[in-house]
Amino acid sequence: MTIIVGYLATPEGKAALERAISEAELRKSKLIVVNSARGGSSFTGEDAVKSEEELKKVEERLGAAGIEFEVRQLVRGNDPSDDLIDIAEEVGGDLIVIGLRRRSPVGKLILGSNAQRILLDANCAVLAVKAG
Repeated sequence: MTIIVGYLATPEGKAALERAISEAELRKSKLIVVNSARGGSSFTGEDAVKSEEELKKVEERLGAAGIEFEVRQLVRGNDPSDDLIDIAEEVGGDLIVIGLRRRSPVGKLILGSNAQRILLDANCAVLAVKAG
């Protein structure tokens, strides 16, 4: 079994990571952590260094959990939803874990384009978690 988690250094991303670790431990599964950025001129060298530092912390956390894992940092210009769905299909993923953020009353009418796309288009189960 393989679990894919979308990770950003946000409360929602951290909640998704922790839940994905729990699921991987429970199911004795491999965990693939995907950090997807659109790149382009808005993604600076400073952003790249910060992202690498965050992912090192993630790798340390995963190592301490004692699970099999892989971390992928992608800066291809794709939507994060495309990257998660593509990787899940590539590896035959069984579960995608994503974090959801709270929304305003108007925002609740629209789930969020990335989350909605993953929920509707993924060929595997999707677990959406909220930050505490």
